[in-house]
Amino acid sequence: MPDYRRARVPGGTYFFTINLLERKSDLLVRHIDVLREAVRRTRRERPFVIDAWVVLPDHMHCIIRLPDGDDDFSNRIKAIKTRFVRSLPATERRSCVRVTRGERAIWQRRFWEHANRGDVDYARHMDYVHFNPVKHGYVTFVRNWPFSTFHRLAQAGLYSSDWAAGDIADFPVGEP
Repeated sequence: MPDYRRARVPGGTYFFTINLLERKSDLLVRHIDVLREAVRRTRRERPFVIDAWVVLPDHMHCIIRLPDGDDDFSNRIKAIKTRFVRSLPATERRSCVRVTRGERAIWQRRFWEHANRGDVDYARHMDYVHFNPVKHGYVTFVRNWPFSTFHRLAQAGLYSSDWAAGDIADFPVGEP
């Protein structure tokens, strides 16, 4: 079994990319209420603070902060993914391996995480999360994507409502 090295920082702030197995699916936005409920239930059971979150049709990015002394982000992500899957009917095609293991074919098995390394790193990831719908061509303006914490943060004054409204060439679109 592979040994996945995870940067564990008790009480840390983490950036995540979590992908559906079928990258051309719109499952996450089609079932956004189910996903939101999975996140709410997980937060009640295993508290964390959401600093940023964007849900795209086939993947999502988020930045969360864990409670002091807690570094168990992995089981939080697992709980969100599991709750989401259990709320959907089993209609997807599954490989023989997934059938044998009793797995659904909704999520990629792994996720990508990054422990925050300071203010500049945090700001770059916050911008990356919120700019992602423009990067993928879903909207022209960040403010037009409904499944994002951008709206809450703009209302709080952390972003202007026309943030990143320039040409996409003016904004760094690669991984932070």
